[in-house]
Amino acid sequence: MLTGKYFPMTMFGFKSKKDEVLNHWISFADNFTLPSQEFYQALEKELAVRNVPGLEISKVEYAEGGLFSEQRVYLRLIRERLAFDACAAPFGTGYFFSCRTVYSPVVLKLWHLLAVLVVFGGLYLLLAKYLGIVFAGIAVVTLVIAIAQVFRNAIAMKIADLDAALLKMPIIGPIYEKWFRVDSYYREDTRMVYLDLVPKLVQTLAEEVTAAKGVKLVRQYQRAPVLGELYKPHLPSKPGTEE
Repeated sequence: MLTGKYFPMTMFGFKSKKDEVLNHWISFADNFTLPSQEFYQALEKELAVRNVPGLEISKVEYAEGGLFSEQRVYLRLIRERLAFDACAAPFGTGYFFSCRTVYSPVVLKLWHLLAVLVVFGGLYLLLAKYLGIVFAGIAVVTLVIAIAQVFRNAIAMKIADLDAALLKMPIIGPIYEKWFRVDSYYREDTRMVYLDLVPKLVQTLAEEVTAAKGVKLVRQYQRAPVLGELYKPHLPSKPGTEE
């Protein structure tokens, strides 16, 4: 399902220091122009046609330089802790397309745990006034166990969007993801599918829109820091083909 929500973990026009760029693809075209919004709409349409699930879509602005510099609009595609930032924009008499794959790791802080302890401690003190010390303790422990079971079985219970809702909750989200959410084979496989599909789709669409106007992408560069590789140029593939 495609929605217009922002990435819940990190990015509101800037990136967290813990965010990791997994991949960066960029390509250039000479004497070419295209409204950025037209490319972004075409990309959203292609994702809808392919029925790509679980993506949230929004538009974000990044400054070209300092705080008061011009803002450049990027199309952000989000799936859990993966964000794909695509850009299509003019540069002088030319044009460039780019796509970054960014991973934002879960960060569980001490104050998250302290906040939870304060809530349950307050609940215990409140119940103790009516149930007594022993029964209040039993009630709080039972509640903690029940919540833990819900967290552990959020997917198996088949409650619509419960897993996604828990991930986005302040304080609760990091605790749920760090201690209770199981990283299954299915999640690993689908994560790899997104890592391959989205950047390739941006690249293919860029080749198609330039070719439609008789323009060829003249240079392409790709970086994969997680593999320790530097930027390496390679020939663009023909529209409609895969490398």
